[in-house]
Amino acid sequence: MTNSNPLSRGRNLATKTYYELFPETLKAGPPPAGTFHVDSRALRGEFLQLQAVSHPDRHAASAKGAAEAESAQINEAYSVLQNSLARAQYLLSLKGINVTADDMATPEPELLMEVMEVMEEIDETDSQDDLEKLRSVNSHKIKRSEDILEQAFGRDDWEDARRETIRLKYWTNIKNRINDLEYSGNAGEPRKCEDI
Repeated sequence: MTNSNPLSRGRNLATKTYYELFPETLKAGPPPAGTFHVDSRALRGEFLQLQAVSHPDRHAASAKGAAEAESAQINEAYSVLQNSLARAQYLLSLKGINVTADDMATPEPELLMEVMEVMEEIDETDSQDDLEKLRSVNSHKIKRSEDILEQAFGRDDWEDARRETIRLKYWTNIKNRINDLEYSGNAGEPRKCEDI
């Protein structure tokens, strides 16, 4: 990596996309020029290099404020780009599409029924084996959504990307619910409706 400090290259971080903050890993930029899928290992490596250079402790007192802002933006960009749901939501936001707002993220009735059925199965499971089966099925759904998003973003199909991002949000909620149960060891414990 040549000069990995974004500010030292004369960049105005406030006007750059998260993709532009990682020029080595994401050379082509966001889709459709670049891909939706991200090499997480390369992204992590570049993140660590950028943080090593931009960390506020490495700067004089007069530059600490700018270094803190730079470091915070690099952290935020990394957090978004390494997570497929956050990355999809971010890409849509670049086009003015907000799928985090309730009115824009209304799922199709069939999807909502499917999610409710899976949540019910999770609640009724009483073994780690059953939980693992549900995790495996859900992991395939997440992978499928990520592949559909790759195609939708690649062809500039923002409506398909919006719809699939909503689906991915629900599969991610299911994944988190399974992880919570597994971590707590409470497979079969009742959940709250807002967990959906």
